[in-house]
Amino acid sequence: MSDYRRLSIISCFLLVVLRMSIGWQLLYEGLWKIESLKTANPWTAEGYLKNAQGPFRDKFRELTGDPNDLNWLDADKVASRWDDWRNRFVSHYGLSDEQTRRLDLLLDGPADIRAVLATLPEGVEFRGSLGGVIRFDAANQRLIVDGEKRMLPAERDRLLAMATLIEAPEGEELSDADKATNAVVQAYHDAVNRVFTLASRLSYKQRMLASLKGDPSRAGTIDEEQEGTIDYKRLGSIDLYKQQLDRYEQNLQKADEAFQFEHLTKLGLPGSGDLNAMRSSVVGPIRGLEGSLKEEARKLLTVEQLGRGPVPEPMTPIRQIDQRTIWSLTIIGMLLIMGLFSRLSALAGAGLITLFYLAIPPWPGVPQPPSPEHSYIVNKNLIEVIALLGLATMPTGRWLGLDALIRRFVFRRNTD
Repeated sequence: MSDYRRLSIISCFLLVVLRMSIGWQLLYEGLWKIESLKTANPWTAEGYLKNAQGPFRDKFRELTGDPNDLNWLDADKVASRWDDWRNRFVSHYGLSDEQTRRLDLLLDGPADIRAVLATLPEGVEFRGSLGGVIRFDAANQRLIVDGEKRMLPAERDRLLAMATLIEAPEGEELSDADKATNAVVQAYHDAVNRVFTLASRLSYKQRMLASLKGDPSRAGTIDEEQEGTIDYKRLGSIDLYKQQLDRYEQNLQKADEAFQFEHLTKLGLPGSGDLNAMRSSVVGPIRGLEGSLKEEARKLLTVEQLGRGPVPEPMTPIRQIDQRTIWSLTIIGMLLIMGLFSRLSALAGAGLITLFYLAIPPWPGVPQPPSPEHSYIVNKNLIEVIALLGLATMPTGRWLGLDALIRRFVFRRNTD
């Protein structure tokens, strides 16, 4: 229709209300997401994009930078991630030297572990494999354990067995010389037990390495015994997850009917439900460690430092997507409400919501996420897109909005 004057007043009014209603929805979504950025659990599109389905599945999932959370299972990448966070944490809160030292102890652990010891018992020498773990600094009177190598229980027992206490014969007392020897041995035992206890307190990086590389139930293979003999090897949960992930992706490429997707998720094949559970079990402990690290680090801060708010996140691919989504929703919503560049803003809104629609389109043969609502081809996103495209053909901003003021100002200047 080219003659908009034929539209009734009520039609124009309802179209303006429709424009402002969609604008309010988009604006509120944007503002809510902005407010969430100030909390401990900021909004992110990561989960939505990772669960994308349909012909554009891979494109949307790749936007996250790590669609299958495999970076969380790479010890070097996790360590690098934590080092980067440590630097930003120190800079953001302006940590003192003492606070920085304590933070580094949490993250990396000490370079070495020490206990006071005046002298070694006679005949005690650290040789062979023990010599690479522990040493005695006679000048500073310290028993020192390497911070990276730590100390195993068997090594502690070997160290304690190197010097034993002298027992007095029944009914007799120890000589002064034996008492002096026992005092030296007891001090040595106390020092060994002290460094062993301190060494058993792993740093966060060491706990992460133990989980990703040292725990046979998670990393590598496990020897399974049956009737006293080793019959086969079982994959650890991390390698099993990677194997199942590859199988799932291969089967997903072959699936094109609804029943095939049902088989992927409900029958014996490695379906998405199984993978999500496996992903949580292998990635969850590392995410949990990171959460605990950050919580313990916050306890080092003063009240004044806490007032500076959370540490800004690095500009990762998913954070870039989050920022673009948040500000697109906010700006387009404001423009629609104000009736400013109403046609262009309606067209931009339609484009944005089309992306939401294409991430998980309700098309035949595309598995849908669990939801109380059911759609087929047309869902609320598509309806909103059509409504915005319709508004883009109407000058609703001239009927009620800033477009009318701009048009009047431009026409007035032209007539002058």
